[in-house]
Amino acid sequence: MRVITGSARGRVLETLPGDDVRPTIDRVKEAVFSTIQFELEGRRVLDLFGGSGQMAIEALSRGAASATILDNSRKAIDVIRRNLQTTRLADRAVVLEADALAFVRNNRSTFDIAFLDPPYGKGLLQKVLPDLAKRMAPGGVILCESPVGEELPAEIGAYRLFRTYRYGKTQITAYRDAEI
Repeated sequence: MRVITGSARGRVLETLPGDDVRPTIDRVKEAVFSTIQFELEGRRVLDLFGGSGQMAIEALSRGAASATILDNSRKAIDVIRRNLQTTRLADRAVVLEADALAFVRNNRSTFDIAFLDPPYGKGLLQKVLPDLAKRMAPGGVILCESPVGEELPAEIGAYRLFRTYRYGKTQITAYRDAEI
């Protein structure tokens, strides 16, 4: 796993070992970033189920102003912090060990772009999306990674399902602010 482009291009990122971890493969990551490539500069990014932090790190490398990276695992948080040090992007990131649902319900910050790649089969996207939509800035984008066929809502607050992209067994669902 590596940073594809930008200031940290080519840097290898660490990930947690084991079968419970599913880092986004480079092909999917590259496709996701090609859909938002002109929307990253100066934006505030949220990586809600951080894992290795690779999505937020890629966004920072491509010019995002800041990133908040969240995970509920201490081991994942340690990996994220090491990856931020390796890429020299730690000064633009906040890393939090916290529950995603509690964070979006209680945090008052707003974000321009949100990446969500929760553990599969636990219904976490359906639980967190309604509250997350309230934390998004006008014109924001929410990008969800899930297994192909997982049913996601057509709308969440002011956000509407914009498009679903399929890559093998993975689907990326993009939501955009319908009021813009």
